[in-house]
Amino acid sequence: MKRIYFETSFFGYLTSRPSRDVMKAARQQASLELWDLRRQVFTPLISDLVLQEATRGDPQAAGFRLGECAQADVLPITPAAQMFGQMLINANAVPATEPEDALHLAIATLARVDYIVTWNFAHMVGPSAKFKLSKHIEQAH
Repeated sequence: MKRIYFETSFFGYLTSRPSRDVMKAARQQASLELWDLRRQVFTPLISDLVLQEATRGDPQAAGFRLGECAQADVLPITPAAQMFGQMLINANAVPATEPEDALHLAIATLARVDYIVTWNFAHMVGPSAKFKLSKHIEQAH
């Protein structure tokens, strides 16, 4: 069974009120459909970092996010993940302005997940960014 790491932004879309914005509504629907497949098709994983981020903001919304997070297995933030995340920043594979994104990547990489699901990480989408990241992630394995 595939192991999928869900980054915090996924839970924001999963638990938010239906949006009238077409793009947000599409992301909400895609998130709901993917989450409905959990445990049937893949092993859902999050990290302690996801739990920390999910508690931010409106307490009621945070409660909804944490309720869904409780249905995934939790990966710890290890010293190795912190060092690897910093290495991704030092190598300019992840912008220095995004330390939490680097840590999500590090945690997922060291846990050998098959996929990362996020509605964030715009700085990782382009071919140049993917090349830099894959080069450093391959070295970690």
